[in-house]
Amino acid sequence: MNYQHIFDQAIERLHEEGRYRVFIDILRNKGAFPNARCFAGHNGPKPITVWCSNDYLAMGQHPKVVTAMEEALHDVGAGSGGTRNIGGNTHYHIELENELADLHGKEGALLFTSGYVSNEASLATLAKLLPGCVIFSDELNHASMIAGIRNSGCEKRVFRHNDLEHLEELLAAEDIDTPKLIAFESVYSMDGDVAPVHAICDLAEKYNALTYIDEVHAVGMYGKRGGGITERDEAADRVDIIEGTLGKAFGVMGGYIAADKKIIDCIRSYAPGFIFTTSLSPVLVAGVLASVKHLKASSEERDAQQASAAKLKAMMREAHLPVMDSTTHIVPLMVGDPVRAKKISDILLAEYGVYVQPINFPTVPRGTERLRFTPGPAHTEELMAELVDALVEIWDRLDMELQEAA
Repeated sequence: MNYQHIFDQAIERLHEEGRYRVFIDILRNKGAFPNARCFAGHNGPKPITVWCSNDYLAMGQHPKVVTAMEEALHDVGAGSGGTRNIGGNTHYHIELENELADLHGKEGALLFTSGYVSNEASLATLAKLLPGCVIFSDELNHASMIAGIRNSGCEKRVFRHNDLEHLEELLAAEDIDTPKLIAFESVYSMDGDVAPVHAICDLAEKYNALTYIDEVHAVGMYGKRGGGITERDEAADRVDIIEGTLGKAFGVMGGYIAADKKIIDCIRSYAPGFIFTTSLSPVLVAGVLASVKHLKASSEERDAQQASAAKLKAMMREAHLPVMDSTTHIVPLMVGDPVRAKKISDILLAEYGVYVQPINFPTVPRGTERLRFTPGPAHTEELMAELVDALVEIWDRLDMELQEAA
Protein backbone atom coordinates (compact mmCIF):
# COMPACT_ATOMS: atom_id res chain seq x y z
CA MET A 1 0.00 0.00 0.00
CA ASN A 2 1.48 3.32 -1.14
CA TYR A 3 0.03 5.66 1.48
CA GLN A 4 1.91 8.68 0.18
CA HIS A 5 0.42 8.19 -3.31
CA ILE A 6 -3.10 8.15 -1.85
CA PHE A 7 -2.47 11.41 0.00
CA ASP A 8 -0.92 12.98 -3.11
CA GLN A 9 -3.98 12.04 -5.16
CA ALA A 10 -6.33 13.49 -2.56
CA ILE A 11 -4.58 16.86 -2.66
CA GLU A 12 -4.23 16.79 -6.45
CA ARG A 13 -8.00 16.36 -6.82
CA LEU A 14 -8.52 19.60 -4.94
CA HIS A 15 -6.03 21.40 -7.20
CA GLU A 16 -7.72 20.01 -10.33
CA GLU A 17 -11.13 21.21 -9.15
CA GLY A 18 -9.73 24.64 -8.29
CA ARG A 19 -10.77 24.41 -4.63
CA TYR A 20 -7.48 23.81 -2.85
CA ARG A 21 -7.57 26.13 0.15
CA VAL A 22 -4.73 28.50 0.98
CA PHE A 23 -4.61 30.16 4.40
CA ILE A 24 -3.41 33.75 4.50
CA ASP A 25 -0.47 34.74 6.72
CA ILE A 26 -1.55 37.94 8.47
CA LEU A 27 -1.61 39.84 11.73
CA ARG A 28 -4.39 42.26 12.60
CA ASN A 29 -3.42 45.69 13.92
CA LYS A 30 -4.92 46.08 17.40
CA GLY A 31 -7.37 48.94 17.57
CA ALA A 32 -7.19 49.59 13.82
CA PHE A 33 -9.49 46.94 12.33
CA PRO A 34 -9.99 46.27 9.38
CA ASN A 35 -6.29 47.10 8.85
CA ALA A 36 -3.86 44.18 8.98
CA ARG A 37 -0.39 43.07 7.86
CA CYS A 38 0.12 40.31 5.29
CA PHE A 39 3.38 38.31 5.32
CA ALA A 40 2.89 36.06 2.28
CA GLY A 41 4.49 36.50 -1.13
CA HIS A 42 6.61 39.57 -0.47
CA ASN A 43 9.45 40.86 1.67
CA GLY A 44 8.20 42.02 5.04
CA PRO A 45 4.63 42.81 6.09
CA LYS A 46 2.35 44.48 3.54
CA PRO A 47 -0.64 46.54 4.71
CA ILE A 48 -4.00 45.06 3.70
CA THR A 49 -7.70 45.60 4.40
CA VAL A 50 -9.69 42.64 5.73
CA TRP A 51 -13.13 42.22 4.13
CA CYS A 52 -14.12 38.71 5.23
CA SER A 53 -13.73 38.54 8.99
CA ASN A 54 -16.51 37.05 11.09
CA ASP A 55 -15.49 39.43 13.88
CA TYR A 56 -18.44 41.38 12.53
CA LEU A 57 -18.44 44.21 15.05
CA ALA A 58 -14.66 44.33 15.68
CA MET A 59 -15.30 43.40 19.31
CA GLY A 60 -12.06 41.42 19.25
CA GLN A 61 -10.38 44.83 19.15
CA HIS A 62 -12.64 46.61 21.65
CA PRO A 63 -10.79 48.21 24.60
CA LYS A 64 -13.21 46.70 27.13
CA VAL A 65 -12.56 43.21 25.79
CA VAL A 66 -8.78 43.57 25.58
CA THR A 67 -8.61 45.08 29.08
CA ALA A 68 -10.78 42.32 30.57
CA MET A 69 -8.53 39.66 29.05
CA GLU A 70 -5.38 41.37 30.30
CA GLU A 71 -6.81 41.65 33.82
CA ALA A 72 -7.89 38.00 33.85
CA LEU A 73 -4.47 36.88 32.60
CA HIS A 74 -2.72 38.65 35.46
CA ASP A 75 -5.36 37.56 37.97
CA VAL A 76 -5.67 33.81 37.27
CA GLY A 77 -3.06 32.91 34.63
CA ALA A 78 -3.40 31.54 31.12
CA GLY A 79 -5.12 28.13 31.09
CA SER A 80 -8.25 26.73 32.67
CA GLY A 81 -6.57 23.72 34.28
CA GLY A 82 -8.64 20.93 32.72
CA THR A 83 -12.18 19.85 32.03
CA ARG A 84 -15.07 21.59 33.78
CA ASN A 85 -15.61 18.46 35.86
CA ILE A 86 -12.04 18.21 37.17
CA GLY A 87 -10.21 21.53 37.29
CA GLY A 88 -11.46 23.83 34.56
CA ASN A 89 -14.56 25.35 36.11
CA THR A 90 -14.04 29.00 37.08
CA HIS A 91 -16.20 31.83 38.30
CA TYR A 92 -15.74 33.43 34.85
CA HIS A 93 -17.40 30.40 33.21
CA ILE A 94 -20.35 30.46 35.59
CA GLU A 95 -20.86 34.22 35.21
CA LEU A 96 -20.74 34.04 31.40
CA GLU A 97 -23.28 31.20 31.34
CA ASN A 98 -25.60 33.31 33.50
CA GLU A 99 -25.19 36.27 31.13
CA LEU A 100 -25.92 34.11 28.06
CA ALA A 101 -28.99 32.53 29.67
CA ASP A 102 -30.25 36.04 30.46
CA LEU A 103 -29.47 37.21 26.91
CA HIS A 104 -31.84 34.61 25.47
CA GLY A 105 -34.40 34.58 28.27
CA LYS A 106 -33.60 30.97 29.18
CA GLU A 107 -33.08 29.21 32.51
CA GLY A 108 -29.55 28.12 31.75
CA ALA A 109 -26.65 28.04 29.31
CA LEU A 110 -23.65 25.81 28.68
CA LEU A 111 -20.24 26.80 27.29
CA PHE A 112 -18.28 24.80 24.72
CA THR A 113 -14.87 25.32 23.15
CA SER A 114 -16.36 26.36 19.79
CA GLY A 115 -19.64 26.78 17.95
CA TYR A 116 -18.85 23.65 15.95
CA VAL A 117 -18.45 21.60 19.13
CA SER A 118 -21.62 23.03 20.69
CA ASN A 119 -23.67 21.99 17.64
CA GLU A 120 -22.09 18.58 17.20
CA ALA A 121 -22.20 17.64 20.88
CA SER A 122 -25.66 19.02 21.63
CA LEU A 123 -27.48 17.60 18.61
CA ALA A 124 -25.86 14.18 18.92
CA THR A 125 -26.64 13.97 22.62
CA LEU A 126 -30.21 15.28 22.42
CA ALA A 127 -31.20 12.76 19.77
CA LYS A 128 -29.60 9.86 21.65
CA LEU A 129 -31.56 10.77 24.77
CA LEU A 130 -34.89 10.78 22.89
CA PRO A 131 -35.87 7.18 22.03
CA GLY A 132 -36.65 6.79 18.33
CA CYS A 133 -36.02 10.48 17.66
CA VAL A 134 -36.34 11.81 14.11
CA ILE A 135 -34.45 15.01 13.27
CA PHE A 136 -35.74 17.39 10.60
CA SER A 137 -32.83 19.38 9.17
CA ASP A 138 -32.77 22.31 6.76
CA GLU A 139 -30.73 21.36 3.69
CA LEU A 140 -28.42 24.38 4.14
CA ASN A 141 -27.56 23.69 7.77
CA HIS A 142 -23.93 24.12 8.82
CA ALA A 143 -21.50 21.19 8.68
CA SER A 144 -21.37 21.05 12.48
CA MET A 145 -25.12 20.48 12.66
CA ILE A 146 -24.91 17.78 10.00
CA ALA A 147 -22.08 16.11 11.95
CA GLY A 148 -24.11 16.16 15.16
CA ILE A 149 -27.15 14.69 13.46
CA ARG A 150 -25.04 11.99 11.81
CA ASN A 151 -23.31 11.11 15.08
CA SER A 152 -26.63 10.81 16.87
CA GLY A 153 -27.38 7.71 14.81
CA CYS A 154 -31.06 8.66 14.61
CA GLU A 155 -33.35 8.93 11.62
CA LYS A 156 -33.17 12.25 9.77
CA ARG A 157 -35.36 14.04 7.25
CA VAL A 158 -33.84 16.88 5.21
CA PHE A 159 -36.29 19.58 4.15
CA ARG A 160 -35.76 22.05 1.34
CA HIS A 161 -34.27 25.33 2.49
CA ASN A 162 -36.85 27.43 4.38
CA ASP A 163 -39.62 25.41 2.67
CA LEU A 164 -42.43 25.23 5.20
CA GLU A 165 -44.68 23.08 3.01
CA HIS A 166 -41.96 20.48 2.60
CA LEU A 167 -41.19 20.53 6.32
CA GLU A 168 -44.85 20.03 7.20
CA GLU A 169 -45.15 17.19 4.69
CA LEU A 170 -42.24 15.41 6.38
CA LEU A 171 -43.54 16.08 9.90
CA ALA A 172 -47.03 14.86 9.03
CA ALA A 173 -45.62 11.56 7.77
CA GLU A 174 -44.37 10.66 11.27
CA ASP A 175 -46.42 9.38 14.19
CA ILE A 176 -47.50 12.27 16.41
CA ASP A 177 -45.95 10.53 19.44
CA THR A 178 -42.55 9.99 17.80
CA PRO A 179 -39.92 12.28 19.38
CA LYS A 180 -39.03 14.95 16.82
CA LEU A 181 -36.43 17.73 16.64
CA ILE A 182 -36.40 20.50 14.02
CA ALA A 183 -32.88 21.84 13.50
CA PHE A 184 -32.36 25.06 11.54
CA GLU A 185 -30.38 28.29 11.45
CA SER A 186 -31.54 31.87 11.88
CA VAL A 187 -29.14 33.62 9.47
CA TYR A 188 -27.68 31.41 6.74
CA SER A 189 -24.20 32.80 6.34
CA MET A 190 -23.49 32.01 2.68
CA ASP A 191 -26.71 33.43 1.20
CA GLY A 192 -27.52 35.92 3.94
CA ASP A 193 -31.20 34.95 4.24
CA VAL A 194 -33.25 34.36 7.38
CA ALA A 195 -35.41 31.47 8.58
CA PRO A 196 -39.16 31.97 9.23
CA VAL A 197 -38.74 31.27 12.93
CA HIS A 198 -42.33 31.75 14.07
CA ALA A 199 -43.72 29.63 11.23
CA ILE A 200 -41.32 26.79 12.07
CA CYS A 201 -42.32 27.03 15.73
CA ASP A 202 -45.97 26.84 14.68
CA LEU A 203 -45.25 23.55 12.91
CA ALA A 204 -43.27 22.30 15.89
CA GLU A 205 -46.24 22.92 18.18
CA LYS A 206 -48.66 21.33 15.71
CA TYR A 207 -46.60 18.16 15.34
CA ASN A 208 -45.19 17.91 18.88
CA ALA A 209 -41.54 18.63 17.98
CA LEU A 210 -38.66 20.31 19.80
CA THR A 211 -36.86 23.18 18.08
CA TYR A 212 -33.11 23.81 17.86
CA ILE A 213 -31.84 27.00 16.23
CA ASP A 214 -28.27 27.91 15.27
CA GLU A 215 -27.86 31.66 15.83
CA VAL A 216 -24.09 31.87 15.31
CA HIS A 217 -24.31 34.53 12.58
CA ALA A 218 -26.97 36.49 14.47
CA VAL A 219 -26.04 36.66 18.17
CA GLY A 220 -24.68 40.08 19.00
CA MET A 221 -25.95 41.31 15.63
CA TYR A 222 -29.74 41.44 15.94
CA GLY A 223 -32.23 42.25 18.66
CA LYS A 224 -32.25 45.12 21.14
CA ARG A 225 -29.62 43.40 23.31
CA GLY A 226 -27.93 41.25 20.67
CA GLY A 227 -29.95 38.12 21.36
CA GLY A 228 -30.18 37.32 17.65
CA ILE A 229 -33.06 36.84 15.25
CA THR A 230 -35.07 35.08 17.96
CA GLU A 231 -34.89 38.23 20.07
CA ARG A 232 -35.53 40.56 17.14
CA ASP A 233 -38.60 38.55 16.09
CA GLU A 234 -39.75 37.99 19.70
CA ALA A 235 -39.52 34.22 19.26
CA ALA A 236 -36.88 33.20 21.82
CA ASP A 237 -39.49 31.85 24.26
CA ARG A 238 -40.84 29.57 21.51
CA VAL A 239 -37.51 27.95 20.60
CA ASP A 240 -36.39 25.13 22.89
CA ILE A 241 -32.62 25.30 22.32
CA ILE A 242 -30.71 28.35 21.07
CA GLU A 243 -27.10 27.77 20.00
CA GLY A 244 -24.58 30.52 19.45
CA THR A 245 -20.92 31.32 19.01
CA LEU A 246 -18.56 33.57 20.94
CA GLY A 247 -16.09 33.89 18.05
CA LYS A 248 -18.04 36.02 15.58
CA ALA A 249 -19.94 39.13 16.69
CA PHE A 250 -18.66 38.72 20.26
CA GLY A 251 -15.13 38.68 18.86
CA VAL A 252 -13.32 36.04 20.95
CA MET A 253 -13.79 32.24 20.96
CA GLY A 254 -16.19 29.53 22.06
CA GLY A 255 -19.74 28.30 21.61
CA TYR A 256 -22.80 27.68 23.78
CA ILE A 257 -26.38 26.58 24.03
CA ALA A 258 -29.17 28.20 26.04
CA ALA A 259 -32.28 26.28 27.12
CA ASP A 260 -34.27 25.23 30.17
CA LYS A 261 -32.34 23.79 33.12
CA LYS A 262 -33.31 20.17 32.44
CA ILE A 263 -31.99 20.23 28.87
CA ILE A 264 -28.80 22.01 29.94
CA ASP A 265 -28.25 19.48 32.72
CA CYS A 266 -28.72 16.58 30.30
CA ILE A 267 -26.20 17.93 27.78
CA ARG A 268 -23.77 18.77 30.60
CA SER A 269 -24.07 15.27 31.98
CA TYR A 270 -24.09 13.21 28.78
CA ALA A 271 -22.26 15.03 25.95
CA PRO A 272 -18.72 13.65 25.41
CA GLY A 273 -17.79 16.81 23.52
CA PHE A 274 -18.37 18.74 26.72
CA ILE A 275 -17.33 16.26 29.40
CA PHE A 276 -13.93 15.25 28.00
CA THR A 277 -12.69 18.61 26.65
CA THR A 278 -10.43 21.08 28.42
CA SER A 279 -12.59 24.11 29.11
CA LEU A 280 -12.07 27.53 27.58
CA SER A 281 -9.25 29.55 29.09
CA PRO A 282 -10.64 31.97 31.69
CA VAL A 283 -8.77 34.70 29.80
CA LEU A 284 -10.98 34.06 26.76
CA VAL A 285 -14.11 33.77 28.89
CA ALA A 286 -13.36 37.10 30.57
CA GLY A 287 -13.07 38.74 27.16
CA VAL A 288 -16.38 37.27 25.98
CA LEU A 289 -18.04 38.31 29.22
CA ALA A 290 -17.01 41.92 28.64
CA SER A 291 -18.18 41.73 25.02
CA VAL A 292 -21.60 40.26 25.84
CA LYS A 293 -22.21 42.82 28.58
CA HIS A 294 -21.21 45.67 26.27
CA LEU A 295 -23.39 44.56 23.35
CA LYS A 296 -26.37 44.02 25.64
CA ALA A 297 -26.24 47.74 26.41
CA SER A 298 -24.93 49.19 23.13
CA SER A 299 -26.58 49.11 19.70
CA GLU A 300 -24.03 51.48 18.19
CA GLU A 301 -21.90 48.70 16.72
CA ARG A 302 -24.91 46.79 15.34
CA ASP A 303 -26.39 49.87 13.71
CA ALA A 304 -23.09 50.88 12.11
CA GLN A 305 -22.50 47.38 10.78
CA GLN A 306 -25.96 47.17 9.21
CA ALA A 307 -25.43 50.57 7.60
CA SER A 308 -22.08 49.44 6.17
CA ALA A 309 -23.58 46.26 4.72
CA ALA A 310 -26.48 48.12 3.14
CA LYS A 311 -24.12 50.70 1.65
CA LEU A 312 -21.78 48.13 0.12
CA LYS A 313 -24.66 46.15 -1.41
CA ALA A 314 -26.04 49.35 -2.93
CA MET A 315 -22.67 50.35 -4.37
CA MET A 316 -22.15 46.88 -5.87
CA ARG A 317 -25.60 46.97 -7.48
CA GLU A 318 -24.91 50.43 -8.91
CA ALA A 319 -21.70 49.04 -10.45
CA HIS A 320 -23.70 46.10 -11.90
CA LEU A 321 -21.68 43.55 -9.94
CA PRO A 322 -23.57 40.26 -9.32
CA VAL A 323 -24.25 40.81 -5.62
CA MET A 324 -26.75 38.26 -4.33
CA ASP A 325 -29.99 39.24 -2.65
CA SER A 326 -29.43 39.32 1.10
CA THR A 327 -31.59 40.71 3.88
CA THR A 328 -28.78 40.58 6.43
CA HIS A 329 -25.23 41.81 7.06
CA ILE A 330 -23.79 39.19 4.67
CA VAL A 331 -22.73 40.52 1.24
CA PRO A 332 -22.22 37.56 -1.13
CA LEU A 333 -20.86 38.26 -4.64
CA MET A 334 -21.62 35.45 -7.08
CA VAL A 335 -18.81 34.10 -9.27
CA GLY A 336 -20.01 30.59 -10.10
CA ASP A 337 -16.61 29.04 -10.75
CA PRO A 338 -13.96 27.94 -8.22
CA VAL A 339 -10.95 28.81 -10.38
CA ARG A 340 -12.19 32.30 -11.12
CA ALA A 341 -13.21 32.88 -7.51
CA LYS A 342 -9.66 32.03 -6.41
CA LYS A 343 -8.17 34.17 -9.21
CA ILE A 344 -10.21 37.21 -8.20
CA SER A 345 -9.23 36.74 -4.57
CA ASP A 346 -5.54 36.44 -5.52
CA ILE A 347 -5.61 39.61 -7.65
CA LEU A 348 -7.39 41.60 -4.96
CA LEU A 349 -4.75 40.66 -2.39
CA ALA A 350 -1.66 40.99 -4.59
CA GLU A 351 -2.58 44.16 -6.46
CA TYR A 352 -5.10 45.98 -4.30
CA GLY A 353 -4.26 44.93 -0.74
CA VAL A 354 -7.79 43.59 -0.29
CA TYR A 355 -8.30 40.33 1.56
CA VAL A 356 -11.43 38.29 0.85
CA GLN A 357 -11.46 34.50 0.71
CA PRO A 358 -13.19 32.57 -2.10
CA ILE A 359 -16.03 30.35 -0.88
CA ASN A 360 -16.07 27.01 -2.68
CA PHE A 361 -17.55 23.52 -2.36
CA PRO A 362 -18.32 21.94 0.10
CA THR A 363 -19.15 25.19 1.92
CA VAL A 364 -21.49 26.08 -0.96
CA PRO A 365 -22.85 23.88 -3.80
CA ARG A 366 -20.73 23.50 -6.93
CA GLY A 367 -21.54 26.20 -9.47
CA THR A 368 -22.36 28.76 -6.76
CA GLU A 369 -18.81 29.70 -5.77
CA ARG A 370 -18.62 33.25 -4.49
CA LEU A 371 -16.76 35.94 -2.61
CA ARG A 372 -18.32 36.70 0.77
CA PHE A 373 -17.84 40.22 2.12
CA THR A 374 -18.58 41.18 5.72
CA PRO A 375 -18.26 44.96 6.01
CA GLY A 376 -18.11 46.19 9.57
CA PRO A 377 -18.52 49.47 11.43
CA ALA A 378 -14.99 50.59 10.49
CA HIS A 379 -15.22 49.94 6.74
CA THR A 380 -15.54 53.47 5.40
CA GLU A 381 -17.33 54.59 2.24
CA GLU A 382 -13.91 55.41 0.77
CA LEU A 383 -12.74 51.82 1.35
CA MET A 384 -15.95 50.54 -0.22
CA ALA A 385 -15.49 52.72 -3.31
CA GLU A 386 -11.92 51.44 -3.73
CA LEU A 387 -13.13 47.85 -3.38
CA VAL A 388 -15.94 48.23 -5.92
CA ASP A 389 -13.61 49.94 -8.44
CA ALA A 390 -11.13 47.07 -8.05
CA LEU A 391 -13.83 44.46 -8.57
CA VAL A 392 -15.15 46.18 -11.71
CA GLU A 393 -11.62 46.33 -13.14
CA ILE A 394 -11.01 42.64 -12.41
CA TRP A 395 -14.39 41.62 -13.85
CA ASP A 396 -13.41 43.42 -17.06
CA ARG A 397 -9.90 41.94 -17.06
CA LEU A 398 -11.23 38.40 -16.77
CA ASP A 399 -13.97 39.01 -19.38
CA MET A 400 -16.72 38.32 -16.88
CA GLU A 401 -20.21 39.66 -17.41
CA LEU A 402 -21.65 42.41 -15.26
CA GLN A 403 -25.36 42.49 -14.49
CA GLU A 404 -27.68 44.55 -16.64
CA ALA A 405 -29.40 47.47 -14.99
CA ALA A 406 -32.71 46.54 -13.38
